Amino acid sequence: MNNKSIMKAFLFPTLLHITAVAVLVGILKEKGYGLGYHSFWGMVFIIIGGVSSAFWGVFYQIKYNGKNPLCIIKDFFKIKQPFKIYAMAIVFLIIDFCSVAISKGFKIENVWISIALFFKAILFGGIEEIGWRYSFQPCLEKKLSYIVATVITFVCWGVWHFLFFFIDGSIVTVDVLNFSLGLFTNCFILSALFAYSNSLWICVMTHALINTLSQINFHDNVIIGNASKVICIVVAILLVHATKKAKYSLMKDDNASTGG
Repeated sequence: MNNKSIMKAFLFPTLLHITAVAVLVGILKEKGYGLGYHSFWGMVFIIIGGVSSAFWGVFYQIKYNGKNPLCIIKDFFKIKQPFKIYAMAIVFLIIDFCSVAISKGFKIENVWISIALFFKAILFGGIEEIGWRYSFQPCLEKKLSYIVATVITFVCWGVWHFLFFFIDGSIVTVDVLNFSLGLFTNCFILSALFAYSNSLWICVMTHALINTLSQINFHDNVIIGNASKVICIVVAILLVHATKKAKYSLMKDDNASTGG
């Protein structure tokens, strides 16, 4: 299995899929149709475009990794994970959102609404992890370094997001620079967690929590926020390096014990 397989079975069809939906939405908007979240057909297009990375991630896993859909669903909801893995995810979230906490920028009017936002974020966000962290980046890392693979994933995931923002109508309100910086940081956080845990669920959960916390904050300290992003990226790189080093040492010990 090589990088051509992930391009052919996941990246190209994913981007073609969401681009086709975006073009159709653009044509309908030009003809005067009202789309977006308040329209039935708008929601249909949002769902069809939004599932593109997950759909082709599943396709890739079935075609090239021999996984069946039930196995992928089990990985998606495999909540039972070692405590240290959850702890690592929490550490990243604390660093990432410490500037909001320091600024007292969280607005939680109703706990149940926040919980509902989290479950919504699993479906409208976490599901993307089937494609990007579960399928795309691990394949890239077979040939490329972790940092290079993460940057490539960021670029592709970023293109995907802006096409999606056009589909759901939020493109006009997106702060491109801040969103891109956040997405770049999230690429490092999520890919490091997958390398550390080999768990799709941990990435799904963390992605959903990042989306939820982003929706309930109204104030952020820009300087501390940017410093936090840098720290997250550095911690992610160090975590992946330590994880790969530990796996290599374990493999070396196993070979020595078996005489290989």
